Amino acid sequence: MSPIFILLFVLTLAISLGAAWRVKRVYHQYSQMPVSSGARGVEVAAQILERASIHDVEIVEHNEMLGDHYDPIHKRLVLSSQNYHGNSAAALGVVAHECGHAIQHQIAYAPLKWRMAAVGATNFASQIVMWLPLLGMFTGLLSGYTGMMIMAVAWGVIMLFNLVTLPVEFDASRRAKTILSGMGFVGTADEALGVRKVLDAAGWTYVAAFVTSLVYFLAHLLPFLTGRNDD
Repeated sequence: MSPIFILLFVLTLAISLGAAWRVKRVYHQYSQMPVSSGARGVEVAAQILERASIHDVEIVEHNEMLGDHYDPIHKRLVLSSQNYHGNSAAALGVVAHECGHAIQHQIAYAPLKWRMAAVGATNFASQIVMWLPLLGMFTGLLSGYTGMMIMAVAWGVIMLFNLVTLPVEFDASRRAKTILSGMGFVGTADEALGVRKVLDAAGWTYVAAFVTSLVYFLAHLLPFLTGRNDD
């Protein structure tokens, strides 16, 4: 592995770890701030879905910390136990964000549709970038030119997926902030600030993922653009 790729690996790893650390720190800080409404996450989720006339989404509890997500295939809103039962600014922010994805699905929000359509190709590309370098290293079946081309295409797919993810996530966070204030679940300026900081910190993890994939895409593509593709 060249020194340039080692440097890129270290830099992008630092960006990703820094974003993840910030999310956990901010979440922990505002998980100590109960909202004045006293509403629990599961109650907030149910009322948001009801208000949006979404009646076919199941709310499910699970034990993975910060593993909250909306499953559009099975129409499930999966909430970690901390957020399912929690009544903090952090918990309600995460819950409302995931409800935002359910609303996006209901209204056929275009970036969400694009992301859903790209999941299969992105999973395949992720396997390529994971295993192809090892395959080339230990078997020698691929030339440097062919391997770099395949890696560039795979990282391009991942980069485009992460690019489409940005409007999906930021739109869900925007909806969450508006919904929580509009429905009265968040009543004070401090609570609203807590929700905003938690969601903004989470948003940076998606920015970090996009930057990482863009850097690796360009790193594999540049040799072809500069004519240095013979190795």
